Amino acid sequence: MKNFYRFIAFVFFAGFLNVQASAETRATAEEAIAMSKAVQASLKANGKDKTFADIADLNNKTFHDRELYVIVFDLKGMCVAHGNNPKIVGKDLSEMRDQEGTYITKNFLKIATGKDGKGWFDYKWVNPVNKLVEAKSGYIQKDGDYMIVVGIYK
Repeated sequence: MKNFYRFIAFVFFAGFLNVQASAETRATAEEAIAMSKAVQASLKANGKDKTFADIADLNNKTFHDRELYVIVFDLKGMCVAHGNNPKIVGKDLSEMRDQEGTYITKNFLKIATGKDGKGWFDYKWVNPVNKLVEAKSGYIQKDGDYMIVVGIYK
């Protein structure tokens, strides 16, 4: 019985360490903003075709870091580049909702087309690293005819 309690304590402690480690390795708001700026720089230097191809390339570390990836929309809600799910490129995502029914893309568009053209929006989404639905905050930045989104998990 004593070994059983030791085992339970070990499992609990190991789980705690795993949560601590994952929290320490999570991307930061500053890293999300930097990735968004890297997209803007690439659009300016390389054009949309090369930039969108680089966003889709999972081996491109400029646009993929841990759970950070880029999504680019046009200003009507059409996905034009996606760093995690290429199957939705070319799809109208203006009606997309999170796990709680909150409109995601519509809120992104409000921020992108607002006075500042940039900001943060909170929602729930599946983390591609651990496959769990988590609180996420997306950094939205308008760039010409596009809206760049890079999100961090909280």
